[in-house]
Amino acid sequence: MRAAAIHSNNTLIDGKLKNATVFTSNGRITSIENGFIEPSADIILTDVQDKILMAGLIDTHVHINEPGRTNWEGFDTATKSAIAGGVTSLVDMPLNSSPVTTSVTAFNQKKLATQHQLHSNCGFWGGLVPGNENEVESLIAAGVLGFKAFLTHSGIDEFPNVAEADLDKTMPAIAKHKMPLLVHCELESPLLSNLPGSNPQSYKSYLASRPKEWEDNAIALMIKLCEAYNCHVHIVHLASANSIEQIKKAKEKGLPLTVETGQHYLYFNAEDIGDGQTQFKCAPPIREKANNVRLWRALQEGIIDFVATDHSPALPELKHLQSGDFTKAWGGIASLQFALPVLWTMAKKKNISLTHIARWLSEKPAILTGTHNSKGSIAKGYDADLTVLDAEKKFMVNEELIQHKHKITPYLGEELFGVVEQTFLAGTKVFDKGIFSRLNQGKIIIR
Repeated sequence: MRAAAIHSNNTLIDGKLKNATVFTSNGRITSIENGFIEPSADIILTDVQDKILMAGLIDTHVHINEPGRTNWEGFDTATKSAIAGGVTSLVDMPLNSSPVTTSVTAFNQKKLATQHQLHSNCGFWGGLVPGNENEVESLIAAGVLGFKAFLTHSGIDEFPNVAEADLDKTMPAIAKHKMPLLVHCELESPLLSNLPGSNPQSYKSYLASRPKEWEDNAIALMIKLCEAYNCHVHIVHLASANSIEQIKKAKEKGLPLTVETGQHYLYFNAEDIGDGQTQFKCAPPIREKANNVRLWRALQEGIIDFVATDHSPALPELKHLQSGDFTKAWGGIASLQFALPVLWTMAKKKNISLTHIARWLSEKPAILTGTHNSKGSIAKGYDADLTVLDAEKKFMVNEELIQHKHKITPYLGEELFGVVEQTFLAGTKVFDKGIFSRLNQGKIIIR
């Protein structure tokens, strides 16, 4: 088998852009040489010249929904969307599929559903719900990468939220195995659940119905439990900037706490969302511009660890685009394919370098998944999962480009910087300038 090499004048290595040639064999990076290395008869060379060569992206927050709700999204369309966006590894959330991944039996069904349609690497979070504490050890042994829980209704009745008493039963086992517990942090206040007289098409009313306090109170609870059990707690999709200070203090105490936010919280502002635009509905909601600014600052300061899409598509009729009714619309934003250009477009405006993007979309997510010794960086011995980016090229998001199952996303019509030219999985070119050159190359990631 011939070895392969990829050269770029801008290879992202150890937080710096370098002129380098990366050699790969049997799916791994075997060596990295400075500058351009002339190819020999036994080496296939790809020269991307001035394009950015970076480690493949890792999205730790993706709702694929298969089996059971494949008409919402499935492994075939989701993982095609991933490699078209330079995402070489993703982690599937345990809800929205049917059955939900709260038992080993369901986990095995999930893995079976991936056969012949896994185009990126894929791992799985197990689910925590009331009454499944006896499944935790078995799910760990089966290979889940960690666990996900909700503190408020998940939107799926089969995946009810946990209470503090449920977490008291399960966190010791999760901590013992040094695994992460991912938590959707909203604690509902009955007084604010249904605002009387609110207009169902009003985004302002929807925003008021899920206030920052819901997040702040939930995060305070999880910080308390994180400290009590010394359990790695990961706060998903942080939207409330009011929680930044308590997160900072918890980290300064040395607690095993990590945090992600979502691209949509960094790109959009509540003031720009019109009434009836249910394509923007998500939970927690997209908040005000001032909140957005504070999230960016916390991300740059390392208080927020990284960014994940929370890709959560649904059938068009479930988004209620015609009626614009926020009270009925499914809350979820489809964006997996555009994770890199969305974040890069905003970062460029703020003079933030691509080295930060690599940290937020590759390096730090690899740590959460426990794959940081093989993925998330360009280094000798690491998996040859690579992305080639034309960082200065712009494109318009349109339906023709979208690879996920339904063409609904709030990014439609947005002009973004950063075109993913090529994606490599274990050294194999799987996506090349809009064409899927090799499919079914993804592997299941087991912790």
